[in-house]
Amino acid sequence: MVKPSALCALLGLVGASFAATRLNAAVERRVRRTTFPRHELLRRDDTDPSLLYPAYNLSVPIDHFFNDSLYEPHVHGRFNLRYWFDAQFYKDGGPVIVLQSGETSGEDRLGFLQKGLLHQLAQHTHGIAVVLEHRYYGTSFPVPDLTTENMRFLTTDQALADEVFFAQNVKFHGLEHLDLTAPNTAYIGYGGSYAGAFNAFLRKLYPDVFWGTISSSGVTEAIWDYWAYFEPIRFYADKTCIEYTQKITHVVDNILISLKDPATTAELKRAWGLVNVTHDADFAQVLASGLDSWQGKNWDPALNDPTWDDWCNTIKNTSVVYCYTEGLKPTVEDLLKKGGYSSEVSSLTTPFLNWIGWLYENVVSNCTDPDQDNCWNSYNPDNYARDDITATWRSWPYQFCTQWGYLQTGSGVPANQLPLISRTNDLAFESLICKYAFNITTPANVDAINKYGGFGISYPRLAIVDGEWDPWRPATPHASPFNSTAKNRTSTVEEPFLLIEGAVHHWDENGLFPNETTASLPPKTITGVQGQEIKFVEHWMREWKREKAVKERQVKPFGPHSKQKPL
Repeated sequence: MVKPSALCALLGLVGASFAATRLNAAVERRVRRTTFPRHELLRRDDTDPSLLYPAYNLSVPIDHFFNDSLYEPHVHGRFNLRYWFDAQFYKDGGPVIVLQSGETSGEDRLGFLQKGLLHQLAQHTHGIAVVLEHRYYGTSFPVPDLTTENMRFLTTDQALADEVFFAQNVKFHGLEHLDLTAPNTAYIGYGGSYAGAFNAFLRKLYPDVFWGTISSSGVTEAIWDYWAYFEPIRFYADKTCIEYTQKITHVVDNILISLKDPATTAELKRAWGLVNVTHDADFAQVLASGLDSWQGKNWDPALNDPTWDDWCNTIKNTSVVYCYTEGLKPTVEDLLKKGGYSSEVSSLTTPFLNWIGWLYENVVSNCTDPDQDNCWNSYNPDNYARDDITATWRSWPYQFCTQWGYLQTGSGVPANQLPLISRTNDLAFESLICKYAFNITTPANVDAINKYGGFGISYPRLAIVDGEWDPWRPATPHASPFNSTAKNRTSTVEEPFLLIEGAVHHWDENGLFPNETTASLPPKTITGVQGQEIKFVEHWMREWKREKAVKERQVKPFGPHSKQKPL
């Protein structure tokens, strides 16, 4: 860490006017918050998996449900659903293990064919590893454009039916002479996050097609106001960092919501270098940029997003880190007093200044547009108007606006608790994308998802694997103690129920090449849970082979002559 006092003295950057000039720099790109951040999908410096695994397509129906008015007008067409596979470990009787790519291009998941749980399961069970793309992602689009009308075929039910159709009809290149379709071949499903919930539903709804599934960090409970996203962060993150975040956020809310004085609001925005951001909720959302990165933490240093640790270490530093913020000290002290923290000015001034400096260096300084609303204005309908086939950003918002929810609010936090993000970030603000992109002004139909079991979903050979520190844990069957509806269970081989200590978002999915492993990588918690997953899938396969043998004996003709009948 830089010795800030020495640097400030050297540069002499102690004037408030200089600080204000730098902090008023506009932003060249808008910071976008997504429901499921993508940092864990970034490729490493390995061989590009797309060069190793050619893509294939299976023609599947656009509409599987002609008896459901939700999809009217119905269509009889088909589209290409993309997939990749690796059969290097396959032996007769081995399973097909399908990793559902979920709300991203399947190309982003190809690395799991090389290493990680999918690769390990295929190796240990002599199976075929598959990455299957979800409709409306990657290249698997059943429609020519993404108008709201053409988005109607994007539901979890339709996508589940796609995967079932795949299992019942696929012919793998080079293995066309083999019947590798369900139920002749055992199908095992895996997915993380949305795809984890997807796999839980897959097993429960189509047990005759998928012999077993693993739901990793599976968000099986759809929740419209998902304020609890921040609860595991509040509970497990560094306590000093959390305390500073809550109190400074409370100062912001006291000024924006309670005081409502235009001059003080302008003073607040100017201190953060965001004086030209018109809407208070937009302004407050930018302040929370560091918080968004918690879910990007990963046990693998090459995949880990270091943003959270950098931000947290910065605001809890006992010295001013960015010397040009020194000139803002009188302003920050004044804001703390006006925001209701007169008694804590001495303890909160430095973390406040450090947060301002970190935000400028990592977010605000990216701006070159003199109108900051061009970067962060969520209220401009023109920002959501594009709906041609290249506007692929529309797919996941359509899903959470119509069925899943997960709007991460500050307003939903109980009144007796200080939130980690501003209460100005309420349902009306977080759902603006639903209104402007799709003309949806009502809450998502979460019952369409929760009817499959929600927190309580269970089924033989359905494994539930979650991360203890995952901000999505309050939407999984492991939601206790963050939700009183969810109940803890006893883990069994038939219905594994595993919580990975200290883990965040589907940490069991990725892995390392043998030459990348060290004494501490992967961590014992990861090798331990992956070992358990391999063992119970092997057990499931022994069950499948026994059951298949029984069925074959039942249909086999009696005696040496096919026409002979028992006495």
